[in-house]
Amino acid sequence: MDKKSNIEKARHSLSHLLAMAILEKLPKTKLGIGPTIENGFYYDLDLPRPLKDGELQEIEKRVRELAKKDLKFKKEIVTFAEAKKLFASQPYKLELIKELNKAKEKLSIYKTFETIKNPKSKLLATSYFVDLCAGPHVGSTKEISPDAFKLDKIAGAYWHGDEKNKMLTRIYGLAFESKKKLEDYIQMIENAEKCDHRNIGEKLDLFMVDEEIGKGLPIWLPKGYAILKKLEDLMYAFEKRDGYLHVRTPVLAKEELYKKSGHLSHYKEDMYAPIEIEGEKYYLKPMNCPHHHSIYKHHKRSYRELPLRLAEFGHVHRYERSGVLSGMIRVRGFVQNESHIYMAEENLEKEIQSVLNLQKEICGIFGIKDYWYRLSLPDFKNKEKFGDIKNRETWNKGSEVLRKVLIKNGVKFVEAIGEASFYGPKIDVQIKDNWGKEDSLSTIQVDYYSASRFNLFYTDSKGEEKPAVIVHRAIMGSFERFFAFILEKTCGNLPVWLAPIQVKILAISDKQQKYAEELFKKLKAENIDAELAEANETLGKRIRESEMQKIPYTLIVGDKEMESGSVSVRQRNGNQEVMKFEKFLEKIKKEIKEKTSS
Repeated sequence: MDKKSNIEKARHSLSHLLAMAILEKLPKTKLGIGPTIENGFYYDLDLPRPLKDGELQEIEKRVRELAKKDLKFKKEIVTFAEAKKLFASQPYKLELIKELNKAKEKLSIYKTFETIKNPKSKLLATSYFVDLCAGPHVGSTKEISPDAFKLDKIAGAYWHGDEKNKMLTRIYGLAFESKKKLEDYIQMIENAEKCDHRNIGEKLDLFMVDEEIGKGLPIWLPKGYAILKKLEDLMYAFEKRDGYLHVRTPVLAKEELYKKSGHLSHYKEDMYAPIEIEGEKYYLKPMNCPHHHSIYKHHKRSYRELPLRLAEFGHVHRYERSGVLSGMIRVRGFVQNESHIYMAEENLEKEIQSVLNLQKEICGIFGIKDYWYRLSLPDFKNKEKFGDIKNRETWNKGSEVLRKVLIKNGVKFVEAIGEASFYGPKIDVQIKDNWGKEDSLSTIQVDYYSASRFNLFYTDSKGEEKPAVIVHRAIMGSFERFFAFILEKTCGNLPVWLAPIQVKILAISDKQQKYAEELFKKLKAENIDAELAEANETLGKRIRESEMQKIPYTLIVGDKEMESGSVSVRQRNGNQEVMKFEKFLEKIKKEIKEKTSS
């Protein structure tokens, strides 16, 4: 049995021990589900009352006591009638039993019990707990390390994840193979919380979310927008260099467009409800692709125009559920760094390689190295997502081109069946965030689906009409998510070129304020984002404020600096040196131009 299987069994068994401890403390509790998750487990509970301060620690202590016992786990297959009788007082279990019976699934339970020796040395099995469960579990709690788990937090969770259902109490637990791994994980989480982009964003005044405007609809504040503009300018320059043509499309469109694109049949649940305008239905756009297809077919296209690379910083809206919204990472309104490349099929490999080169270049600028690639392929058994694919051969051909490019580049990649888009296979650039969670940073998707739906054809050199192959690509994905990722990776210590305020100037007293103003004007003339502080607080307080704002450079000027045309340059890490102002100006201009990542 591999280690992963063992820890999964231990985590699942701990969720049962948690339910046992809860029922001992609050016998009227109604049990939901208790599955394993990455790094641990949880149990959803309908508690008769909220837990008080300190009670989670008491419950954890009891779970640990149970784990130290030699409790056994035994699986039994039961009938529908037996299951209903066993869980007669548990309404959520009865609902699950009904669903399983309807799906003609086998009903299994796990009994957790203690084997006790009586005075005559005969063994007696004393039942402690029964749960509806498919397993697997450990044979005995002796297989669980009692110091390698911890009850982590309490949250709310709708039953079955449906907002129409009752909100249950979800207790999360962490569990690992050893105490050391648990401690390492807890330390990682503590570090991640310190660098949470939501906390940094609030402290540095970068963005806000106003409930009066709406959940998941972030507002870029002046300093945050300064960062966004630099990200957009960076991408615009690189895309322009690589032959992209930038466009701007509306944020909504008529229902017919999204029927044609397939979004209403494949993506409707993630779209906002339609708006009635003059008797017609309009939708907020969830993606830019159907709008770009309309631009392509606005004219008849010749092979001489291809590849046609349309790019947009397109504002899109998606209906993310309230429970998954998270700062700038999961939002409902955001801007995609998106492009659609229309080409002849024979150019597909070359274009994929070009996009991959751009992705590597952008990652290099930000010092992003620890990423890998996922070749996301279709699962033709999934009729709901891929059922309307008529030509599997072209999909397989596209998949093979993507695989070939990855192999040629000698990069690490994994294949994921079923992760393709509904219109084609793709390469996803995967990375782990500070929390250890895997996410997609960029995506490169091949589309054989849209040409026939939108009449996306071109005339080849022989005058024959052929369908265009489309590559959908998003290098930074959404600017909001990329911004959050960079903010967390740097813990707010953004590289000089990206920082909203690059230099802050502090005069020791009013006597040097005029000199500080002259330096400020020179910096602004060089298009450097500078800020001038008034000498109305103590110097120490103003220095601390500059450091708290994570400003890369603080220039301190006193009498000596004013007389010699110098500045005392203090970096945010505390290092300080005196240099001529012109030398500092040359230094910072070089850092901004070269976009150094530190």
